[in-house]
Amino acid sequence: MDSDQQPASIPAATVIVFRRSPDGGAPQILMITRHRAMTFAGGMAVFPGGRVDPADYDLAASLDCAFDAEEVAHRIAAVRETLEETGLVVGITQCPSASEAAAARKLLLEGGALAPVLEAMGWTLDLDAIIPFARWHPKNERLPRIFDTRFYLADLGTGAVDLEIDATENTHLFWTGAAEALTAAEHGEIALIFPTRRNLERLAEFASFEDARAQAEAVPVKTITPWIAERDGENWLMIDDDAGYPITGEPLTSVARG
Repeated sequence: MDSDQQPASIPAATVIVFRRSPDGGAPQILMITRHRAMTFAGGMAVFPGGRVDPADYDLAASLDCAFDAEEVAHRIAAVRETLEETGLVVGITQCPSASEAAAARKLLLEGGALAPVLEAMGWTLDLDAIIPFARWHPKNERLPRIFDTRFYLADLGTGAVDLEIDATENTHLFWTGAAEALTAAEHGEIALIFPTRRNLERLAEFASFEDARAQAEAVPVKTITPWIAERDGENWLMIDDDAGYPITGEPLTSVARG
């Protein structure tokens, strides 16, 4: 698609939240089933996240961080969206109780911005705990909305926390192993868009959050822009083979996009 035909890209942040499996197996990650009425990825199972808001940029500008303001704003959006959509607190220095997390979420839903919540709760951000993992920008596909999305990792440890659905955008929250999510998709139990499937395949290789973090730190984040290529007379949607993903293509006929 020509650049002058594309809608403007929307900056967004997505968080892959880990917890240790209750049975001692592979780590679990948090996924959300999007409401079918949503314009983007309606009915799909995705990771928590959303667009970067102006208030996220305002808060980023007020902070003294080692990385640039754009990156800070995206990590702030990751913290805010996770709290808003799930009730979980990530990227905070403190270790809030379930009741404190619920109070913070209530404040956030009332005001829409993270900065007043931090002030009211006496919390400080720990943005180093929000680990860059990937960046997807499908700007050459015919999509109604184009998101330039930065993916992050965050760790809850035991995961002994309360979850609360944001019923306006989502219908279900669930913890799952990455391999189990892929199996569920194969059986038609959940639906996955192309980036989510590729990320789950990558996540399924990790035996722990520490393994995932080590690879994320070893493989530089590069912007992934899928493209179409022909294989044996069939069109495939492809990504670069040096971005840390074990599977880099899928037949276009089976691809689900936003």
